Amino acid sequence: MRYVDMQTWSRRNHFRLFSTFNHPHFSMCVNVDVTVFYPFVKRNGYSLTVSMVYIISRASNAIPEFRHRIREDQVVEHEIVNPGFSILIDEDLFSFCAVEYVENFSEFARRAEKNIADVKARPDLEGNPEKDDVLYMSPIPWVSFTSFSHPMQLHPADSIPRFAWGKYFKESDTLKMPLSVQGHHAVMDGIHMGRFYEKLQDYLHHPEVVLGKV
Repeated sequence: MRYVDMQTWSRRNHFRLFSTFNHPHFSMCVNVDVTVFYPFVKRNGYSLTVSMVYIISRASNAIPEFRHRIREDQVVEHEIVNPGFSILIDEDLFSFCAVEYVENFSEFARRAEKNIADVKARPDLEGNPEKDDVLYMSPIPWVSFTSFSHPMQLHPADSIPRFAWGKYFKESDTLKMPLSVQGHHAVMDGIHMGRFYEKLQDYLHHPEVVLGKV
């Protein structure tokens, strides 16, 4: 982790502006193409949730703005940010599961499956409010949505990016899935979200390279 030099940072004026907003967050929702990704995941026996958590984490770690966090009037940049995602623990209730991000998907999947099993045995909603080297994710597989907003603290507004993906659907010969991204405007703009979606879509088009085969 390093502190960003607020005197030389190119976004310092944007940071000052959007830090004064009562609601400084913005979001996008894009129907990403999973025509290649979804059958590849199923064919190889991977968990769709774990696979999505992984590629979102990988794309986020590749974009510096997704690793920036606000601490009072300063900004830090983490070397690595790790996913925390919701999982069902019975028909109606969910709990949170955290996984340390590693680039090797097989190792990441092993850690994720173990942590999911542990959380289902001992559900926990507490988390660590002091920890900000994280990414928050929510799979919503029951509906294909066109927008999404997450609950969060606004005073002060936290700067942890949030993601949600929904039910896949068919459009002509293409399989698509809604993916929402929410971020703090003081540390990122639409161009950074655009870079995230571009990188993530490349991963979705080439799952054999990103995830590997059994």
